[in-house]
Amino acid sequence: MDRLRRADVVVCDDLAGKDLLSHCRPDCLILPVGKRGGNRSTAQAEIISLLVDHGKAGRRVVRLKGGDPFIFGRGGEEVAALAEAGIAWEVVPGVTSAAAAGAAAGVPLTHRGLASAVVFLAGHEDPSKLGPLIDWAAYARLQATLCIYMGARRLGFIANELLRAGMAADTPVALVSHASRPDEHILFSNLQALAGSEPDETLSPAVAIIGAVAGEPARIRAVVESIPR
Repeated sequence: MDRLRRADVVVCDDLAGKDLLSHCRPDCLILPVGKRGGNRSTAQAEIISLLVDHGKAGRRVVRLKGGDPFIFGRGGEEVAALAEAGIAWEVVPGVTSAAAAGAAAGVPLTHRGLASAVVFLAGHEDPSKLGPLIDWAAYARLQATLCIYMGARRLGFIANELLRAGMAADTPVALVSHASRPDEHILFSNLQALAGSEPDETLSPAVAIIGAVAGEPARIRAVVESIPR
């Protein structure tokens, strides 16, 4: 909030809450540069040019993102560009969406009896990326909680890949859309059901949490309902 109040320029993503901009000064320049799958978006090179150009001009610039800027937020690329341009920068840490979505849905990403590891995975990768794409079969064998970012349109494909690799069909899945927003939506399902599903555009942006821990809300609810009133 302090940085926003002092900013001359705010370069903001679509996933950052628009109400945050109410903290900016009336004369602050707001530059929307959202990147949303399937929609026209600002090229990363253009975003970096904006940060560098305004920074070199001596303006206070806030690069406003949703979640943690260093987890699927391209923060690393932007910081490197600022460093190369000789521009001072700092990072205000955020909470990555998988952690926030899990808490919102009552799903513990780790659990002593169920999961001792958590994996953050991109459901949609950069088509220009060098090297192999995600090896879903390898992750299916980990017995870890899998948190899928940017995968709402590919959930059917991902579920099929995990099933093909031997993950149980009844593996619980929690799908959290618009986490922490007024229109937050939480759907509990399993791999088999997702494997036969069609892409649902209304779910984006969403995080899918796959693993035994995603069954905890239902288990806890059943315990509560069994207690005599």
